[in-house]
Amino acid sequence: MTYSLRFIPKVYEDVVAGYMWYGDKAEELGEEFIQIFYDHVNNIYSNPLSYSKVYNEFRPCLLKKFPYAIYFIVEDNNIIAFGLFHCARNLILLIQG
Repeated sequence: MTYSLRFIPKVYEDVVAGYMWYGDKAEELGEEFIQIFYDHVNNIYSNPLSYSKVYNEFRPCLLKKFPYAIYFIVEDNNIIAFGLFHCARNLILLIQG
């Protein structure tokens, strides 16, 4: 099945914040964060149903090396990413907006 993938605007803010935070530690670390994020986005796009639901319809994709997860839902052939979420934060805050 072919899927469409979209991000709510908050995801872009979260990606930039993560990039800036890690980039302040070491420039190459910020670049690595972005690369790993997009690698995982490609994995989600390729096979979104391989990720288990953890809360209602939300599915997490945990980033390797970084304590973040991309939370998304699958509706029909649409993938909607709701957040790049630091794993130390409360999931309910993401869902409630």
